[in-house]
Amino acid sequence: MSKKAIGIDIGGTGIKGAVVHNKRGELVSNRLRVATPEGGEPEDIATAVVDLVAQLDQPTDRPIGICFPAVVQHGHTQSAANVSDRWVGLDADKLFTEALGRHTHVINDADAAGVAEIKFGAGRKQSGLVIMTTLGTGIGSALFYNGVLVPNAELGHIDIGGKTDFETYAAYSAVEREGLSFEAWAERLQVYYSTLERLLVPDLFIVGGGISKQHEEFLPLLKLKTRIVPAELRNSAGIIGAAALAYISE
Repeated sequence: MSKKAIGIDIGGTGIKGAVVHNKRGELVSNRLRVATPEGGEPEDIATAVVDLVAQLDQPTDRPIGICFPAVVQHGHTQSAANVSDRWVGLDADKLFTEALGRHTHVINDADAAGVAEIKFGAGRKQSGLVIMTTLGTGIGSALFYNGVLVPNAELGHIDIGGKTDFETYAAYSAVEREGLSFEAWAERLQVYYSTLERLLVPDLFIVGGGISKQHEEFLPLLKLKTRIVPAELRNSAGIIGAAALAYISE
């Protein structure tokens, strides 16, 4: 079987996809993007994914991995962020497999990005406990122990200091919403990462999300015992991780 698979990254505003070489962890096609259909209904998103895959012009036997902004348990989406509530409890594996006519594997978006970083990026060959976080509209997270994923870690939703869903206070969206400086934002991140450090005692933090391109502006401001590094695969991490898991799960 070919070492190539298709990775699809579904977000609240856009759906991205590419063909991935799973041995090298590299995109081997252009990365294509279409808008997420307004309302985020399951059937509409499935149709958009079918259209995107058709544009990639690939053989029809390649597995497809799809990462999605939700808790995903045994192929069922158990939450919904910036998409229709009809995703809650939906058999997403079945929806996409039937729509695409081939093996499809659905996974949480932060887990997919973490898998890519562990296999090909900042976390490769790292033993012990690694926590991947993505800073964006919210805070996504993924846990790995000796390279093995512990799925659906929702560490952005923990309560700290009486603040419910601490991600609302510390995600990058707070910077944009409140006009925070990097120094002010780093104070919030310090509380967040110090709490994770105290509770879980990790060996490494990996920080992803689009803002990680500017990691020199805020990561050096954090004072932690745990090493903290920027993600290496940037906006392709979800696509690469989803494709890798589709290939493994087939």
